[in-house]
Amino acid sequence: MPTTKTSWLNSYKTHQGNDEMYSLNDEVKPYWNKLFKGFDKLGVNGLTARQKDIDWLLSENGVTYNVYNDPKGMHRPWSLNVVPFVLHQEEWNRVEAGLKQRAELLNLVLKDVYGERKLIKDGIVPYEVIYGHRGFLRQCSGMELNMEKFLSIYAADLCRGTDGRLWVVNDRTEAPSGMGYALENRSTSSRILPEMFAKMNVKRLSGFFQKFNQMLIDAAPGKKENPNIVILTPGSHNETYFEHAYMASFLGYPLVQGNDLVVRDGFLWMKSLQGLKQIDVVLRRVDDAFTDPLELREDSHLGVAGLLDVVRRKNVSVINPIGSGVIENPGLIPFMPAIAKYFLKEELILPQIASWWCGQEKEKNYVLENLSKLVVKRIDRTNRESIYFGELMSVKEIDALKKVIIERPYRFVAQEHINFSTAPNLTNESLEPRNVVARAFCIASKDQYSVMPGGLVRVASDSETVRVSNQRGGTSKDLWILDETASTEDKSRQWQQKSSVAISGLNDLPSLTAENLYWAGRYVGRTLVNARFLRTVMRQMAIVQNRDEKPDSEKLKVLFKAVTHLTATYPGFIEKDKNGKLAMDNPYEEMLSVILDKNRVGSLAHTIGMFSNSYYSIRNLWSSDMWRVFENIQKLWNSLVDGEDHSINRILKVLNQLITRLIAFMGLIEESIMVQQGLLLYFIGLQLEQSSLTITKCRALLTIKYDEQVEYDLLEYLLTSHESLNIYRYSYRSHIELEHVLDLVVLDLDYARSLTFMINRLQKDISRLPHSKQDHQLSNYQKFVFEAFSKLRLAESTELAKTKSETDYAREELNHLMKTLSKLLHQTSQSISNTYFNHTDKQNQLFTQSFPI
Repeated sequence: MPTTKTSWLNSYKTHQGNDEMYSLNDEVKPYWNKLFKGFDKLGVNGLTARQKDIDWLLSENGVTYNVYNDPKGMHRPWSLNVVPFVLHQEEWNRVEAGLKQRAELLNLVLKDVYGERKLIKDGIVPYEVIYGHRGFLRQCSGMELNMEKFLSIYAADLCRGTDGRLWVVNDRTEAPSGMGYALENRSTSSRILPEMFAKMNVKRLSGFFQKFNQMLIDAAPGKKENPNIVILTPGSHNETYFEHAYMASFLGYPLVQGNDLVVRDGFLWMKSLQGLKQIDVVLRRVDDAFTDPLELREDSHLGVAGLLDVVRRKNVSVINPIGSGVIENPGLIPFMPAIAKYFLKEELILPQIASWWCGQEKEKNYVLENLSKLVVKRIDRTNRESIYFGELMSVKEIDALKKVIIERPYRFVAQEHINFSTAPNLTNESLEPRNVVARAFCIASKDQYSVMPGGLVRVASDSETVRVSNQRGGTSKDLWILDETASTEDKSRQWQQKSSVAISGLNDLPSLTAENLYWAGRYVGRTLVNARFLRTVMRQMAIVQNRDEKPDSEKLKVLFKAVTHLTATYPGFIEKDKNGKLAMDNPYEEMLSVILDKNRVGSLAHTIGMFSNSYYSIRNLWSSDMWRVFENIQKLWNSLVDGEDHSINRILKVLNQLITRLIAFMGLIEESIMVQQGLLLYFIGLQLEQSSLTITKCRALLTIKYDEQVEYDLLEYLLTSHESLNIYRYSYRSHIELEHVLDLVVLDLDYARSLTFMINRLQKDISRLPHSKQDHQLSNYQKFVFEAFSKLRLAESTELAKTKSETDYAREELNHLMKTLSKLLHQTSQSISNTYFNHTDKQNQLFTQSFPI
């Protein structure tokens, strides 16, 4: 009996017959109808509102996908459509069985490729399919692993074929991405559509991720009970870096880069602040060839020199194993039926896209004769543009492709051009069909494979787009597997059956993460101090402008020069530039450059950019509230930089808001992580930067004696930019005097903004660093800070305020003290970096190898 359509479905028009909502006889599938009955209750406005809630929530949580060369910037917001992709459990059971079978087959292929190579010897797979693939690494030949299953994680891209069944389009085995995005999609959709989620009996994902975590634990050498596990990322510029950070935070494992790890004595170690910590399991997100610059790509900065040797010794488990990219190979697809019969004596459960490997004469001739109807790929993913759609190519382009294929036919595979199935997508308050591809995930679980009851569905950017890709502006959907009964699965995340893991501390902090925390503190401090001082200067420029005066008064000249010293944007207001111009002749133009020019080192825009980079690099440590404040800072700043209004009043307004949000951000940092989990490094960086900039301000404004009125104004500007004017008035209740300012801003041991207080705090913080507690001796950085603190404690404001004579203008004692302190803090910073953040060791190959990109 035909299903009665809902109002949503009555208006839904597809451009082709192959649509997910419809069966082969053009009837709406019952579970899709049930979904849209629920959407009918929401109505157009209600469903559109839910979509806006999803967009807002993803933005608030900072879910991003890095699109290379994107004019919108690297950190592009992740997009999730409110309409999910739904499949019934009955259909999913067959898909699940097919995915398990395919994962097992590829696992056997991987073992065979680096083992006995029976597939090649027995003529099941031509040797060119394997040896002609850039993912085949001879260095991995004969390698044994700690895991029973070589292939620990498998992902398959699925689309519905013309026969109504889901087909396998691609296999992903090297470092499959998307699992974290699928989890975030589920978290978001279940929050925004809770009533639909419950009524539709959606299968939950928690059990799968418990198995995933257990798989990592079981992979440890010697079945270690509480192994040390890390997630290896290429870094914050990688397209799926959000996922790396998200999974590290979700699972609770350190997120490391290649420089965080080192090989010693046949074992893999993580460089922490307390020394080396042995690593048992690496979940890698770095491509095969980049994992070991000693044996593989010598130009790689992403891997660890000697890692392959540790794997050979079975002293570490890498998931997926290095070399697994060779089976991410469309050239294998034509031979998969024969492989299934050879290894399992079975037929393939899941159909796959029709493919012809051009290394065979008959198949090559067929491809050459039918290029205009086929899709041609390299057998390895050499680059993102090496896919040729015959129907979209000109005669000249087809002829050129033929020549390339004839020259090296074994490098190419052709596939049938099929139209992906479409699914409803909420677009502009109406349902429109969009091409979709679903990515499903398998993990090795003991002696079998487990399949995620869901996945990541990618959606084409518009109705005309054939290729479905996030890099091409596509969106995503949550994949709902619907059961007849409500899920009773435990939602809790109790990962380990036996757990005796202590609270993590500095020994669990990768050295690169520690360095990023340190520089996050420095850049936050620099941004705040510079923003406050620039605001003070701009206020004075506004007063002069309102009075219609020329900005050439002596006090303004001193302030302008102080800006150059504080930001280190030389020559600035100090000297003429390379064109012989003096910035003092056009101070407004120079101030705009110092504030807004992101390409000028030292400018406020450049500093904010560096602050943003340091934040992104350790985003797995921060709370969601911090992300929201951080996003507000970015949006506010971009509104100024990209806007046309750069008037003094507009800049002042933005600086006020920026300072307020920075203070909120700094307050939230202390709530995100514990001191011994890395906050200590942030505090050290912050105190060092604020102390150094306070010294610079004092040298620029106080070491020269000026006329009484000018000096009074400069003292007031210093107190204002230091947020100390009210404290001064409350404390001294007198006319502003240099000695009192020095007492408050420089020498007061109890005032949190004074230089002495900050250096004393720095002294206490660095004493908690691991090397500070060894041998009962002061480390070099402790000596430098101790000397700086001692000089401040011995200083007297009356002596610092003096000049040699009434006619002398230089306060030499004050200048000498500030200069000495500046040098000592610089030495402190260098000593800390040399002790804890040395990532410069490089090992070279004894011979050069070529790994094509």
